[in-house]
This record gives sequence, C-alpha cells and structure tokens, in this order.
Amino acid sequence: MGELRVDIPGTWAATREGRAGVDTDWVPHMGSPRLAALVREALAHNPDLKIAAARVEQARTFVKAAGAQRQPKLDMEGTGTKSERNFVGFPFGDGGVLSLNTEMYSLNFLANWEVDLWGRIRASVSAAAAATQAAELDARAARSLVAAQTVRAWFALLEANEQADLAQQAIAAAEDTEKSLEERFRTGQAGDQSGLGAQLRLARSDIQSAKSALEARKEAQGQSARALELLLGRYPQGDRRTADRLPALTSPPPPGLPSEILQRRPDILAAERRFAAQGMREKEALRALFPSFKLTGTLGSNTDNISRLLSSDFGVWSLGTNVSQPILTGGVALAEIRNRRGQQGEALATLQKTVLHAFGEVENALEAEAFLRRREEFLSEAVRLATEADAEARANFRQGLGDILTVLTTQQRAIQARSSLAALRRLRLDNRVSLHLAIGGDFQVREK
Repeated sequence: MGELRVDIPGTWAATREGRAGVDTDWVPHMGSPRLAALVREALAHNPDLKIAAARVEQARTFVKAAGAQRQPKLDMEGTGTKSERNFVGFPFGDGGVLSLNTEMYSLNFLANWEVDLWGRIRASVSAAAAATQAAELDARAARSLVAAQTVRAWFALLEANEQADLAQQAIAAAEDTEKSLEERFRTGQAGDQSGLGAQLRLARSDIQSAKSALEARKEAQGQSARALELLLGRYPQGDRRTADRLPALTSPPPPGLPSEILQRRPDILAAERRFAAQGMREKEALRALFPSFKLTGTLGSNTDNISRLLSSDFGVWSLGTNVSQPILTGGVALAEIRNRRGQQGEALATLQKTVLHAFGEVENALEAEAFLRRREEFLSEAVRLATEADAEARANFRQGLGDILTVLTTQQRAIQARSSLAALRRLRLDNRVSLHLAIGGDFQVREK
C-alpha cells in the first residue's frame, strides 16, 4: 500500500530548532562517566516509554481510519429465500388448495465511493495526522523527561552515598572524642574530674545520634537506588554499590540563549500540533454542511436456482449517484461547529500557556543557577573554616587546653557543613538538569 498523503498545516517543527528536536547531548557534560550508559538503558527499557510508544501506534491507526474514507468501499452480499404460498379454493372453489413454491438467490458486489469535493475528508485526515504528530511529540517529551529523571536519580544516589559516608565519619569522630575523654580520666589529665561523667555521657549521646543518622542515610540510599532501578526498568532491589561521587559543574550556561531554542521543546510542538488539529476538525464540521456526492454500483447475479448463481446468463448490474444535503438537523450541525470552534480556542490558550510556562522554567533555572553558585561558594568557605576549627579544637583538647563542649560543637559544625555542601551541590546539579530540560537539550542546537 502506498504512503498516505495528507495536508499538514504549517508547523514550528519545520524550523531549524524544531528539526533538531530533543537531544541528550548534554548528559556527558554533567561530569559523571556512567551517566550516558544509564540514560541509554533507561530509554531502552523504561516502562513509561513503552506506554508512550503504544499510544503513538494507537494514534497512527486513526490516521489510517480517517484516510480510508477517501477510498472506494466494496462489500459482498449474498441472499437466499425459499417460500410457499397456498391459494385455498382456487381456481374451482371446490375446497382444493393450490400451492406455489418459489426460490430466489442473489450474489452481489456493492461499491460505494464518496467524492470529497469540498475537502471534508481531507480535513479529517489532516486533523488525525496532526493529532498523531502530537502523540509522537508527547513520546519525545517522555524520553526527554525520563533522561532527566535518570540523571537526577543518579545524583540523588551519589549524594545519599556521600551523606552515609559523612555519617560514618561523624560516628568515628564521636568515638575518637570518647576515647580522648577516657584517656584523660585514666591518666588524671582532667584536673577537677567532677564533670567528666557528664562529658562522657554527652560524647556517648553524640555517638548514638550519629548512628541513628547513619541508619537514616542508609534508608535514603536504598530509596534512591530503587528509584533509579525503576527508571532503568530493573527490579528494585536497592543496589547502592558505586564508587562515584557527585561531580562538580565546571562551565556556566552561555549568555544570551536565543528564545527560538524553545521551538525544539516537544511539549510546545505538541501543543501547536493539537491547535492545528482542532483547526482541521472545525473545517471538517463546516464542510459537513455542504452537499455530499456518492457514486454507487452493484454487480452480481439473481436466479431461482442456486446452481446457476455463478452463471453469467443471470448477471445484473447497476450504476448510480447519490446527492444528499442536510437541511434541518435540529441545530446539531451548528452546535458541533461551535463546539469544535470552542475546542480550537481552548487549544490556542493551552499553546500560549505552554509557551509562557516554558519561558518561566528557563528563567527560573537561569536565575537559580547564579544563586546556587554563590551559595556553594559561601558554603565551601564555611566548610573550610569549620574543618579548621574542628582540627584546632581537637588538637587543643588533646593537649589539655580545650573543653569538651567546644570539641563537640566544632565536630558537629564541620559534619553539618559538609552535609549541607553535598546537598547543595546535588541541588545545583538538579537545577542544571532542569535547565537542559527547559530548553529541550544541549545549549547548542544540532540540526538532524
């Protein structure tokens, strides 16, 4: 069967940016070597993408069904009847019964073709084609979202692993402080030891708190690992084994990103296609008010003996035309036109909303990029100072110059600062992913 030709309204997909489409070229730039392989696995096995692909196939069947209206229809019809009629008292009126048996068989091919003089069927096919394009773009949007979700899930797992390592370090630091206290007590370096018991209990309390925090971090590790595995289409067993650490962003977004780059976003293109489809559906409803022209024909045979049904001697045929014009429909036709016009207005408003929402996502991501970068700079300095303070407090305590409260405070501050920095680095990575998702791919448009 030849390729179905349809009339497609003009579309943003024809632009350079639209032809480029969504890409995952930005994934290797995130600084994590395993990411590209994970994204490929997700795109190949993610269940949501299989659902989206099935919806595309469903949409394509509607195009074929709409296009079939332009083709001639051919049906085969076969009938057979056998009857008996009784004529009481005929012809002599003496009570006799005359019976008449008849048989009739027919086999006919019925042809029917509607001439699409006004373009009603073409409009229907174009609407179905535009709706199919929207479904295909929805599938592309799903692929883009799954890629972004996979990257985010990977970074969440890496952060969870770093947080678990920090919890382990907190336990080790608290145990080291406890040993130092016990050593001072054993050697008599504490001087007045009346408060040493309270100090030991405070240090041991910190150990238990750190162990509780470690369990929470392990739970977060498992949840992050299972979220990633579900995206990859794997069984969610919670495998958290990896030596990778959160990467550092090295290059900022280039200044002056053109607004035309958003024309490759599949959700915008899908909204534009749905608007185009509704325009074609309104045209279809308008064309339904015009006269309908049909050509009909039959070819077959009629006979009173089934054995002669295929004989050409009993063949029959007919050709005809049919013209129909709706006159009184009770307002149904006009109501359908108004309904489809309203749906077109809704599609236009949805398109405008989608475009504005896209601009908002880009602006939010760009603004957050600057704020998060400065926050990371300040927090990195806070980590450096807290780490130096912790090291100095421990050294003083070992020399008998400091008190336990200072050691515990600096210890907690250093761990908390490093934990906050890890969370902020992951937040910055997530925001960069949001920016790539908002602009539909890498910062450079690569036409396909």
